[in-house]
Amino acid sequence: MPSTPPSASPEKFPRTTDTRPVDSLGTRRFRPSPRKQMRRIRRTVKELGPGFVTGASDDDPAGIATYSQTGAQFGYQQVWAAPFSFPFMTVVQEMSGRIGIVTGRGLASVMRTHYPQPILWGGVATLLVANIINIGANLGAMAASTRLIVDIPFISLLLAFTFGTLLVQVFVPYHSYVRVLKYLALSLGAYILTAFAVNQEWHQIFRHMVLPTLSLERAFLLNIVAILGTTISPYLFFWQASEEAEENVRTGKMKRMGWGRPHINMRDIRRMRRDTIIGMLLSNVVMFFIIITAASTLGAAGITTVETADQAAAALEPLAGRFASLLFALGIIGTGLLAVPILAGSVSYAVAEMFRWKSGLSLRAEKAVGFYTVLAAATFVGLFVNFLPIEPFRLLYFTAVLNGFAAPPIIIMMLFIANNKKIMGKYTNGWFSNMLGWGIVLIMGGSALMLLASLVGLW
Repeated sequence: MPSTPPSASPEKFPRTTDTRPVDSLGTRRFRPSPRKQMRRIRRTVKELGPGFVTGASDDDPAGIATYSQTGAQFGYQQVWAAPFSFPFMTVVQEMSGRIGIVTGRGLASVMRTHYPQPILWGGVATLLVANIINIGANLGAMAASTRLIVDIPFISLLLAFTFGTLLVQVFVPYHSYVRVLKYLALSLGAYILTAFAVNQEWHQIFRHMVLPTLSLERAFLLNIVAILGTTISPYLFFWQASEEAEENVRTGKMKRMGWGRPHINMRDIRRMRRDTIIGMLLSNVVMFFIIITAASTLGAAGITTVETADQAAAALEPLAGRFASLLFALGIIGTGLLAVPILAGSVSYAVAEMFRWKSGLSLRAEKAVGFYTVLAAATFVGLFVNFLPIEPFRLLYFTAVLNGFAAPPIIIMMLFIANNKKIMGKYTNGWFSNMLGWGIVLIMGGSALMLLASLVGLW
């Protein structure tokens, strides 16, 4: 009869103190150290690029004015628009980013090469009008918001912001310029802090998020079209596609935009998607907090009309205190500095690509004269928008609604491009992207048509 093996001594077989989780095979999973986790976070932040900057620029002073008007006029009723628009916005921007990174060209260049010219001309013309008005409104909002902090004449501030943003785009090297834009996105945190600086009815917010309020009244429809047009804007499509192509040049995957096809792989696509998701999530989170801030202060006080973003900041002071007003104003200045170069840049890319000019912020001014001329012209013409005898908010609302009408045809063209194997190779759309892409076309197109019917008296 075999003898019973002696019990293991504590010295030879010490009791384990490893507390890491055990998987189904009994193997202990590796838990990275805090230092490695911090390195991973830093690497993710470093990888943030066109998608993150594009998402942050969507919350420009024009968007802030629209979201403030939403909260002031409708309270919490339209807060559902923020989480609702997130997946659609993400899919559309991912398509534009994928088109840019795969082809190494901007959206206008791809459309010009493969599809009918009238669609491109119509899209670029709409982009030009809407962006110039937005540039002017944003420059004016930055100047007016700065006056809430320091007593400097409006004209002086307006000229300073105009020349300052233009000089940065023309003379700062691309890699440094992109880094500046990325850090300016941090100014969006001001709106999150502002929302928590005032009292919120969180149970009402949650109720309106899960049980959306819908109406076919003209004012309600107008605001929904404006929100969708501000959130899912054509200038974002053109900008991100071109910036992804610029990133190919910066990282050495191609010599210059439009010169052959870049050498990319699925790792590059995954990086772009992660970057885009983070950027769009930031955009919609900030949109949500601006709406609830305006609803809990301006709307609750009976202020139902907001003419400009800086007016919303000024109105906050007697209702929520100097701190909340100051945060709101600083956010307007920061997001304006971020958005104006992107608005002007997206027009420059689109026009230059349409006429086959050399384009790209990575090129020096003397190498891309047409590109930088359009950029400067759009900025300076936008400056004079502030002297028109039209209420600034009416102009902003007009451009938001114009974008609401213009976006669906451009998204349709993007869907055709993203499903074309001759253009995209193996990186064509999946069923999920197609479903959400066509879904937002129907939603935005349907909303715009219902609004049009209401305006002409058919509804």
